[in-house]
Amino acid sequence: MQWAGPKRFHPVPVDVDTLPAIKAVIISHDHYDHLDKATILALDTKVERFVMPLKVGNHLRNWGIDGEKIIELDWWQQAEIGSLTLVATPAQHFSGRGLLDRDKTLWASWVIAGQQSRLFFSGDSGYFSGFREIGERYGPFDLTMIETGAYNALWSEIHMTPEQSVQAHRDLGGKVMLPVHNSTFDLALHDWHEPFELALVAAQRHGVPLVTPIMGAEVKVQNPGHIHAWWREEMAPDESLLLQQP
Repeated sequence: MQWAGPKRFHPVPVDVDTLPAIKAVIISHDHYDHLDKATILALDTKVERFVMPLKVGNHLRNWGIDGEKIIELDWWQQAEIGSLTLVATPAQHFSGRGLLDRDKTLWASWVIAGQQSRLFFSGDSGYFSGFREIGERYGPFDLTMIETGAYNALWSEIHMTPEQSVQAHRDLGGKVMLPVHNSTFDLALHDWHEPFELALVAAQRHGVPLVTPIMGAEVKVQNPGHIHAWWREEMAPDESLLLQQP
């Protein structure tokens, strides 16, 4: 929350004012770090459609977004946006923005299927058998965007460890994995750079191609690039020493 924090580790990499016209914005769930009122209002004039799980649209309508621009989907429902098919798929998480609205709205992962490529976005999720089912229904995926941050042993049902994230990618039939949901907000007890390091180790163990662009860099689906350990360049000297320990 803007008035309470936590603060970002780095500035917003892309200014809303510099963005071109946008066909659709995909929302995974209504937690504050995934659905920011000020950002939605700033995007409104640029966006044709906002696509989200069931009942999340109530937030946008209350903020003044035209209901004609809002598409809400249940799990396994789909919408066509130009040549893309967007499918809301299951995730193991929860929702709510206050003390009295726990699980009043749905949360989802997303399949983004085009004519040449297929992408998967995990949203927030614990590791569960649903990834394998999604892969069987809609895979393989050229690129998976999998959450790898804000994990803790006590939160295993709602957030994956980086090792589990790599396994989810494998369950989905993914080709290249892009770790997301890390190094932006201080939402857990692990170091900010730890998700990248652990995901890299797990990916190398299983032969998973990993792409790790610096925040705001372009990623091309057909040629996503490779590992760029930019986080090591941003680490404090004492953090770098920790990486060198056996």
